Amino acid sequence: MLEIKVGEKGEIVLSGRFDASQAAKAETFLAAITESRNVDVSDLQYISSLGLGVLLATQKRLMSSGHGLKLTNVRGHIREIFHFSGFEQVFDIE
Repeated sequence: MLEIKVGEKGEIVLSGRFDASQAAKAETFLAAITESRNVDVSDLQYISSLGLGVLLATQKRLMSSGHGLKLTNVRGHIREIFHFSGFEQVFDIE
């Protein structure tokens, strides 16, 4: 199950499993984002291709107005997923 919330510093915090069953929940939450934000994925255990698509659609929408998402605390297998999916070309990742 995916938990998505706004952290203490205004960052978006994703934790748990971001899969197809959680995509609508994430789309609804991310649709309300209108400015640049950091997305902390330190506690993200899994992300499916649909989850990647939700992040990508949000990034494209924000970039069209001069904003974007920065993925932070990306580690281990989640970093590999972002690397092999080419997200390093689309997102600022640290």
